[in-house]
Amino acid sequence: MTLPTTLLTCCGLLLAAAGASAANPVNPAELAKAKACMACHAPDKKLVGPSYRDVAAKYKNDKGAVAKLATKIQKGGSGAWGSLAMPANAVTDAEAKALAQWVLSTK
Repeated sequence: MTLPTTLLTCCGLLLAAAGASAANPVNPAELAKAKACMACHAPDKKLVGPSYRDVAAKYKNDKGAVAKLATKIQKGGSGAWGSLAMPANAVTDAEAKALAQWVLSTK
């Protein structure tokens, strides 16, 4: 198995095992842990993907950043930060928006 395949498989298993209740308010930091975001991202350093601080800096002046990032969180993406693709994440629209806002608030 190659590294990208292994990462995607691992992330997929973690995402399938994690869940968040729509009835409870979203705590983005806890949601990021539950949805395995922290397996590839850290607040202040590059892991597999960019740090939250780097993402916030890149989108600092982009008025549509929350919507763009929420879509990337839900659908995945590639090319913005290198060749390794970010897998899609099983989150609701509200969870994706909360995660995007939280990432963009990182300093």
